[in-house]
Amino acid sequence: MNQALASRVRNRLIASNVMASRAHVLQALREEGVVLSEESAEELALVLEREFNGAGVLQPLLEEQGVTDVLVNGPNAVWCDRGLGLELTGIAFTSDNEVRRLAQRLASTAGRRLDDAAPMVDAQLRDGTRLHCVLSPISTGGTTISLRIPSAKTFTIESLIAAGSIDEEIADLLTSMIDGRLAFLISGGTGTGKTTVLSALLALVNPAHRIVIVEDSSELNPTHPHVVRMQARNANVEGQGSITLRDLVRTSLRMRPDRIVVGEVRGPEVVELLTALNTGHEGGCGTVHANSPQSVPARLAALGLTAGIEREALHALIGSGLDAVIHLARVNGRRFLDSIHIFDVDEKGFATTRSALTRCGDSWIKESGFTELVSRCESRRA
Repeated sequence: MNQALASRVRNRLIASNVMASRAHVLQALREEGVVLSEESAEELALVLEREFNGAGVLQPLLEEQGVTDVLVNGPNAVWCDRGLGLELTGIAFTSDNEVRRLAQRLASTAGRRLDDAAPMVDAQLRDGTRLHCVLSPISTGGTTISLRIPSAKTFTIESLIAAGSIDEEIADLLTSMIDGRLAFLISGGTGTGKTTVLSALLALVNPAHRIVIVEDSSELNPTHPHVVRMQARNANVEGQGSITLRDLVRTSLRMRPDRIVVGEVRGPEVVELLTALNTGHEGGCGTVHANSPQSVPARLAALGLTAGIEREALHALIGSGLDAVIHLARVNGRRFLDSIHIFDVDEKGFATTRSALTRCGDSWIKESGFTELVSRCESRRA
């Protein structure tokens, strides 16, 4: 396609303040004195429509089934994840200015400002896609755009079994944990499927129970008849109007929840969640970034420090409020449940984890914490 012609048509559409529809593109071409074949006119209209109303050259990737992430590292490096890890695509922008314009337009559709005075943005688009942008020269290699695409598919425990993430034995154990109202966290690194697994487990909750979900960016969408979802909000350009996860967890306590769910525990809201789990709100859960189950107590304690809570106090809340941690892993694009640990308290009063189940190839090793985990499930279900 003639880039110079596309630029002239683009400028006419902008000046006329009209949509990039086929009729308006043909009108702009006539005003330019250019006649194109029907096929070429359709191609130009499609390109400009995606640029004006979609994600430009990235739109085909966003519409491709199975794509979970699209990453732009400047004008000449566009990566995507189709479920097997990041791969470089053949897509390229004409210049960093084109990347910058797309980033600013996507940010504006989310009601956020992105310019030299505010060169970074973290937002959510109308379709649920998570957007993160950093303008150059803050991003020294060119403007970056990161898009995390929500799954159109709602996962269930059966689909996790079909995908090989768990087997039927583990599914029964997880179901017992939900029925027994154990408080748990799902841990793992980026892209291991924490949100997917949590959504599937929440679908197992008693239909009569009221689930209140608080998230920084709305992603959880469990198949359950009674779900209340709340999303945090960043401050506006004047620095006003911020609603934090901590605010939302506090609010959830007054909403008659049977289960309080924090999409991702990542800051001072850990104190409110653990306090709730220690004051009669059984069955709460959430996710946390951690490299291993053993590192979860230290991770939570570090988050507690952001709320001004001493390490000893946080460990006391962890030990008495949480029952288990479900750890996920990803190897060669395959996501799977790697282990389940229970929370213990050592002789010094610090929270630790003890392995209950560990994956070994396609089988499971039952370890010292397994009997205790089953006991907690049975006693609370009774």
